Amino acid sequence: MRIALAILSLGLCAASAQDYPRRIPSSGGEVIIPSAPHQRGYDEIGYAPARRAGDVLYVSGAIVGRAPDEGADVAAFEVQVRRTLRQLDATVRAAGGTLDDVVMIRSFHVWEGPNFTGTRMEQIDLISKVWREFATGPHPAWTAVGTTGLLAPDGIVEIELTVHSPAPAN
Repeated sequence: MRIALAILSLGLCAASAQDYPRRIPSSGGEVIIPSAPHQRGYDEIGYAPARRAGDVLYVSGAIVGRAPDEGADVAAFEVQVRRTLRQLDATVRAAGGTLDDVVMIRSFHVWEGPNFTGTRMEQIDLISKVWREFATGPHPAWTAVGTTGLLAPDGIVEIELTVHSPAPAN
């Protein structure tokens, strides 16, 4: 019985994965929903993971945070940043771009909190280091802002992107 349920759930996941990325026409462009979890956010919370207006793609912030049993040290933060950049990369790719197309990064940092024991510059340096694993083109503009908290209680940094991304030809 367990095996049948596992196979059935795999089939359902594969079928739903085929429905993505989803594109919803909008004023001047489209909303891009890269996956089912993003769809839930769109439906239940009312935010677009990414929205294109003309040749510009606006990507909602993704939070770098601790998963259960992860540390708060610099090494754990590097893993957390990589996980978040994978998510942002998948969203930008669903819209037809790459992280080399990013023109602006806005990052919102909880500099002092229980989820990260390193310094401000260690946060910036690690984000920059991991970013170069995903993007090799010209560096985007970047504004880093300090804050006292993020929506996710375990959040350390939220990263939002603006991307030059002409709509794909039909």
